[in-house]
Amino acid sequence: MISRRDFLQVSMAASALVGASGFGNWARLAAQQSLTQDQLLQFDTFGNVSLIHVTDIHAQLKPIYFREPEVNIGVGENKGEVPHVTGADFRKLYGIDDGSPSAYALTYNDFSSLAKGYGKVGGMDRVATVVNAIRADRPDAILLDGGDTWHGSMTCFKTEGQDMVNVMNALKPDAMTFHWEFTLGSDRVNELVEGLPFAALGQNIFDAEWDEPAELFKPYQFFERGGVKIAVIGQAFPYMPIANPRWMFPEYSFGIRDEHMQEMVDEVRGMGAELVVCLSHNGFDVDKKMASVVTGIDVILTGHTHDALPEPVLVGETILIASGSNGKFVSRVDLDVRDGRMMGFRHKLIPIFSDVIAPDPDMAALIDEQRAPFKAELEEVIGQTDDLLYRRGNFNGSWDDLICDALISEREADIAMSPGVRWGPSLLPGDPITREDIWNVTSMSYGEAYRSEMTGEFIKVILEDVADNIFNPDPYYQQGGDMVRIGGMGYRIDITKPQGERISDMTLLKTGEAIDPAKSYVVAGWASVNEGTEGPQIWDVVESHIKKMGTVTVAPNTSVEVVGA
Repeated sequence: MISRRDFLQVSMAASALVGASGFGNWARLAAQQSLTQDQLLQFDTFGNVSLIHVTDIHAQLKPIYFREPEVNIGVGENKGEVPHVTGADFRKLYGIDDGSPSAYALTYNDFSSLAKGYGKVGGMDRVATVVNAIRADRPDAILLDGGDTWHGSMTCFKTEGQDMVNVMNALKPDAMTFHWEFTLGSDRVNELVEGLPFAALGQNIFDAEWDEPAELFKPYQFFERGGVKIAVIGQAFPYMPIANPRWMFPEYSFGIRDEHMQEMVDEVRGMGAELVVCLSHNGFDVDKKMASVVTGIDVILTGHTHDALPEPVLVGETILIASGSNGKFVSRVDLDVRDGRMMGFRHKLIPIFSDVIAPDPDMAALIDEQRAPFKAELEEVIGQTDDLLYRRGNFNGSWDDLICDALISEREADIAMSPGVRWGPSLLPGDPITREDIWNVTSMSYGEAYRSEMTGEFIKVILEDVADNIFNPDPYYQQGGDMVRIGGMGYRIDITKPQGERISDMTLLKTGEAIDPAKSYVVAGWASVNEGTEGPQIWDVVESHIKKMGTVTVAPNTSVEVVGA
């Protein structure tokens, strides 16, 4: 008799046919100039339940360019495993043709030239078209938002998240979970959550004083769809007080709380749940571990690490779905649920090619309405770039190199630090740089650009701490984003070493001298988690720098030597 795991692996093969092999056809279709919206949305409806997943939109309402990472290092058991596979290795793994639309959407090679051919991606009016098409095929599909939605743009900052709330309310999700939303401050988050017409989920959002589940956030929500009783359990970002300023949401605590997650799974199963879905913002590797620890979860819709995978990953009998970021993809998952069990599925990662998918007119009008008060500010051209500006990668991106250059120049510093955040669209060589573009890579509620003195020893401590947040072999201790970006200084990192021993050969680039542990250096940075940080806002610092440059060029960054990857 075929086991349930074998059955799911057969379903995985079916997913590959819908997903990766579908990608392979795009190259021929594009060559024939016949790539259409219908082809992108084509799906063989399956089973009796449909899930729609979006995550990590980061307030990107309009189409953008977004380059996937060149460097995405896995450690421990995840070394060399997806999503830590990039470029040509990724294309080989999934059977993706070089130069195809899927190569452009999912890998970084030849990005600028492919972007000119295939155009921008995303746009919430295009996302609305895709969601509406799925609902037309499966009217009771469940739309789930994985969080990092109310953050990441000038309009989101200026409206304290209201623009994104209005747009998402029009999209009509059934539930969401949270991360950067909390950096609006708990008072504002509470106000927005209380007004949501859908479920705000987080089984791991607790009252910090009483260590009890926070009343405002539900641990789970039940749905009756396709004759199936479905429980969706929320999992907010577990490391909020570490990665973001605790003082902004002091009444809340988080954590993975996998024991409580198991209690919630057991509870909903005991209440008759036939399908258990976890809507998570843990990050992919954390979700992989959680799936191996917590039993009874059928589907984890994962977020936070911005991974886009054309096939689910199977951990035991749990499937993990990764749906990218910035509105670039929408995932559809159809499931066959019978006799209280998930018996099979079909999946498709749908790329939002904005030149192919028609904008939904109602959503387009709503988006323009949200942006109208800020239109002149958003569109003002500050400069131009001669180089590709991008952010993603474990160690550097040209946007962050530019930000570090701005900090050193404008704040008269020896060394600059820029946080290793993953959000932020790309710009192509020759593109104008608008004020909106600058805000898209700097917008946050604690964007003050500080200037302080740090000893060489303290700088090393910072780098060691951040490195352990990324390269600790236990995913449950990976509590950061990517590596802090450094300007004006080079170093060597051995990711195989234990905490405190990874960083060496720290060098001040302007002199070529070794960083002296006892000497003080002027360091400029931004996004400090410390309350009361003083300084100009980072977007003003970057704008001033770009205005002085006129045309931006960013030299290749070779200042970090990586060992053990």
